[in-house]
Amino acid sequence: MELYLDLVSPPCRAVYLFAEALKIPFEFKLVDLSAGQQYSEEFGKLSVVKKVPVLKDGSFVLTESTAILEYLVQKCSVADHWFPADLQQRARVNEYLSWQHLNLRSHCSKVFLLRTLYPFVMGSEVPKEKMDAAVEDMKQSLNLLEEKFLQNKPFIVGNKISLADLVAMVEIMQPLGTGVDGFQGRPKLMAWRDRVKKELGEKLFDKTHEAVLNSSGLQQKMQNNSELQKLKPLFIKYFR
Repeated sequence: MELYLDLVSPPCRAVYLFAEALKIPFEFKLVDLSAGQQYSEEFGKLSVVKKVPVLKDGSFVLTESTAILEYLVQKCSVADHWFPADLQQRARVNEYLSWQHLNLRSHCSKVFLLRTLYPFVMGSEVPKEKMDAAVEDMKQSLNLLEEKFLQNKPFIVGNKISLADLVAMVEIMQPLGTGVDGFQGRPKLMAWRDRVKKELGEKLFDKTHEAVLNSSGLQQKMQNNSELQKLKPLFIKYFR
């Protein structure tokens, strides 16, 4: 089984962390996002979506991180708590996975992209009002994560970690490399982060996040990549 990943991407980190923590055998295939490899002709033959992560299991190719995680759960017969068989507990996991795309994931990613990609694409620092609005949206999503999903439980679904915790955690880690700490002033989330790290393995967790926590190195790679420079018009649409 092959996993096409770049650990700068939160969904890729979720898939990677899950596979590594549960010792699921796979071959790591790097798709360097900062070099624009996702837009290459070769990768396009594998996935017309041109996004990572991608799973290739024999002739079977699967995109979308949550679909990949659920595939791994069922293929590899992992512990039930990751994606519970109980109808209502599984529904809670799916509830979070459905909510996060346009909320926590979208808002944390926007903060990260404004701080890293915007200067590269637009040739200037992000306007303060745009940055402030993005951070406020992220804070609102974090409030909902705490108040609706986590509440006073050890993990999102209850006493044990699930795919929901894994997917949430990698997103909140994303802006950290740009100096925006979503955990600051939130002791409940900090305690939850420590529990998630312990369940996954602290060394594995920290190693997996090394690339994203070094966003200055990422910016330098983008500036020096002539192929990525050609893609600037594609990115400009996102920021307008």
